[in-house]
Amino acid sequence: MKITVLGTGYLGATHAASMAEMGFEVLGVDVDPAKVEALSRGELPFHEPGLGELLRKHVDTGRLRFTTSYEEAGAFGDVHFVGVGTPQRPGSFAADMRYVDAAVGSIAAAATRDCVIAGKSTVPVGSARRLADLAKASARDGVDVSLVWNPEFLREGYAVEDTLTPDRMVLGAEEPAAEAVMRRVYARQLEAGVPLIVTDFETAELVKVAANAFLATKISFINALSELTEAVGGDIRTLADAIGLDERIGRKFLNAGVGFGGGCLPKDIRALRARAAELGVEQSVRFLAEVDDINVRRRGHTVDTVTAMLGGSVVGKQVAVLGAAFKPDSDDVRDSPALDIAARLHSIGAEVAVYDPKANANAAKRYPRLDYVDSLAAAVTGAEVVVLLTEWAEFKTMTPEQLDPLVAVPQILDGRNVLDPETWTAAGWDYHALGRRALAGVDSDPVGARKALIGSDTAR
Repeated sequence: MKITVLGTGYLGATHAASMAEMGFEVLGVDVDPAKVEALSRGELPFHEPGLGELLRKHVDTGRLRFTTSYEEAGAFGDVHFVGVGTPQRPGSFAADMRYVDAAVGSIAAAATRDCVIAGKSTVPVGSARRLADLAKASARDGVDVSLVWNPEFLREGYAVEDTLTPDRMVLGAEEPAAEAVMRRVYARQLEAGVPLIVTDFETAELVKVAANAFLATKISFINALSELTEAVGGDIRTLADAIGLDERIGRKFLNAGVGFGGGCLPKDIRALRARAAELGVEQSVRFLAEVDDINVRRRGHTVDTVTAMLGGSVVGKQVAVLGAAFKPDSDDVRDSPALDIAARLHSIGAEVAVYDPKANANAAKRYPRLDYVDSLAAAVTGAEVVVLLTEWAEFKTMTPEQLDPLVAVPQILDGRNVLDPETWTAAGWDYHALGRRALAGVDSDPVGARKALIGSDTAR
């Protein structure tokens, strides 16, 4: 069988290169000629560990090619994976389905022989059944086009691993012949024992958004509790360790900090709320509104904390922001808490120097007025407070001795709870972490001081 992948963004490029690694001939399709030209040269337009090497390997072998032509793809492929984006619709929480609709309709119309369209994009529940009808209606006479739904579960930073050796696979398939084709495509994974769940379209569509909604809820839960531990002088990391030992809960995604971001979790929980409202069951996911609100509040709370550490005003103060990507091992700054916090600090008068090992260029496109520097040393030189917002290995392993000669004031806010407080405190640093220490000067009345800060101008 020959494979096409429609859309060569993060999902599509990863899937195309991984399918080539599995031995298939693969044709990637995108409407952006510049992106196609770059990929054809083996140049990856974003950072993902291991993917650039995989791309270049299979471009060189000829197993992986790219095109802008749906006609070429329709004549080439037996299975067409759809990996185009479903961004948040302007002025709404709902997903914008224009690109998925266009991809499915175009490839169905271009197909010259029987084929399967496998949807991987994250879509509102009910979309696959409509798209299956669209594919049938768009197909040429005598050509049978079947649709299955095969959601992706990629983690940025681990995308190649998650594609080649996933922890589970889900397939929404209502035609036995189409299911059989997909079992052939994924024979390698199935033979290795990867669990496969075959279900209806609607359940397959919901699996991805349900997983993301659960993870978002878990993150916001521990962040909500961190507000309590911070107010009373508790330690959120110890609390997370203690409840995480309960096997019903688990420790993953219980790391308190500045909250979640990226192109999936925020968008997906909002789209799920919008779809539930369209279906008349908005009460069932009403809690997700608070999950979203808690997450966004973390950003304002972080700004408040920095302001308190600087004596109540950031105006004219030098702030080193470590991190711009929403997570380490990625250059993705979509809905990034780190970048948003940096921008908020700048907007209220701070002199902000931002350093991220991979995301500076993308961050500069979003917020060009910030000062981006190319090293940790450059970021912290002259800083009156260091703010760690993305847990890159470079930041997790930095030491007080490394920063001491450079900073103007030895104080740090650990926004990801990844540093050892005893090490930094013993070195003479004023160490703060979200959920682990009361704000500067509030030890005698932590709850009262927190209330005062919530009412401050920076909180609003």
